[in-house]
Amino acid sequence: MEFTITAIFNRSVTIERNNKDAYETEVPCRLILNGKMVLETTKNVISLHGLTPDTEYDLVLDTVSDNAPVGHRFKKRFRTKAESILLNVRKYGAVGDGEHNDTAALQAAIMSCPENGTVWLPKGTYLSGPLFFKSHMTFWVDEGATLLGDTDRKNYPILPGIVRNWYHNDEEYNVASWEGNPLDCFASLITAIRVRDLDIIGQGTIDGNAQNGDWWKNPKVKRIAWRPNTVFIAQSKYVRMQGVAVQNSPTWTVHPYYSDHLAFMDLRISNPSDSPNTDGFDPESCEDVLLVGTRISVGDDCIALKSGKLYMARYHHKETRNVIVRNCLLERGHGSVTVGSEVAGGVSSVHVTQCIFSQTDRGVRIKTRRGRGERSVLTDLTFEDIRMDRVHMPVTVNMFYFCDPDGHSDYVQNQEAKPVDYRTPYIGHLKIKDVECTGVDSSFVCVYGLPEAPIGKLTLKRIKVDYLPEAERTAKCPIMMDGFPEMSGKGMFLKNVNELEIEDVRIKGSADTEAEMENVLEKDISGLVYEA
Repeated sequence: MEFTITAIFNRSVTIERNNKDAYETEVPCRLILNGKMVLETTKNVISLHGLTPDTEYDLVLDTVSDNAPVGHRFKKRFRTKAESILLNVRKYGAVGDGEHNDTAALQAAIMSCPENGTVWLPKGTYLSGPLFFKSHMTFWVDEGATLLGDTDRKNYPILPGIVRNWYHNDEEYNVASWEGNPLDCFASLITAIRVRDLDIIGQGTIDGNAQNGDWWKNPKVKRIAWRPNTVFIAQSKYVRMQGVAVQNSPTWTVHPYYSDHLAFMDLRISNPSDSPNTDGFDPESCEDVLLVGTRISVGDDCIALKSGKLYMARYHHKETRNVIVRNCLLERGHGSVTVGSEVAGGVSSVHVTQCIFSQTDRGVRIKTRRGRGERSVLTDLTFEDIRMDRVHMPVTVNMFYFCDPDGHSDYVQNQEAKPVDYRTPYIGHLKIKDVECTGVDSSFVCVYGLPEAPIGKLTLKRIKVDYLPEAERTAKCPIMMDGFPEMSGKGMFLKNVNELEIEDVRIKGSADTEAEMENVLEKDISGLVYEA
């Protein structure tokens, strides 16, 4: 089984096994580095840490195990990145006892780091407020090290949503965002604004510490400013994160914003299941984003692709596009991979593959509404080679999502056709193929398009669906719109779709025996089979 070197850092490397399995494989492998066996694992994405900068390594992936005496060996050679200097934060006065506030010492190390240098957090707990990063550096959170967020919001700088340049035609400078609008927010524990070539690596932990503060109390009430992320990357390029755990976030955990050429590898993102609005990974108005080998378990959507609300789309338009999510384990969130709902700038060219969706409410979740606007075009969204286990509602598409203060208004929720204008969003082509769903509860597919702007095309190919026994099901509402009923054991519900293509889709154990469809204009459902 061959492998690809996904990314090389100064002190670590990430590789990816080349197979079709989701997240991990039954065949374990051993990694042999310069002749020494260093790791055995079944994961598809693997990181090796503790390497030396500017050093050549021979890496062998060996599938030989105790149960398989004859295996395969694959070898690649790589050289780690050079490093100009290593700066130990303790030399700057950081204490690392979890009680002394180390913000100033950590920031001093970052600001004095030369090009291609590394700021090193050795073992310890470093209590800190927001840290601001710069270009051409590595931030190394070593094994046993924790960057711990301060719990006092008064120690957090405020990032203004909009600063106007009165000398240049009232030009707007945007450095903060709250749920798709340019509003004042507290700076994040990791804040990177207009940086280039930044690596954040290690086996340590970045802990927002929200459970010990008041961030999750009255979460929809603005107090001084809106809640911070744990990691906020804004207007930046060539930023990479590898290996670290990111947890207990005040709100969205890792939030890339108006940034390009980003890579996130082998992360561990976790928040309590009841923590409010703590999405795991939310790229907003970003291009060329790679997320691989990451495990996410949070209190809201695991992954949510966004592009702002109507104001940002009209005056600072940037589409989210070219996003790859591969070999990830997404657990216990509201949605495994969500597109929306703040998508006024549009989302396109998304490829999600070889992932496990486990015990989330929804698997593939698309949500938008009237008011997102004519630039809100969601298309070329592909999900394949996915394994869903006990996902209540594997596929939901909702164009009546009742978010925002006007979410329950007649304009948003009226199911009669409205005029198509600058506020009308559109969903193009959604492709889902080579998927296995076990333990389905509420419904397999629930799709509700706008009558004035039906969903362009839904393609379903080579999908197996197996429901929980009737006695174990509970009725749930698949989509968040006014007046929509709860469902239990429902196979397929579709309304307002231009084209439906179904090939080799088998539904076993549902409460019904045929798809419920209304205003589905062109359909080929010859490949849909219901089994007892």
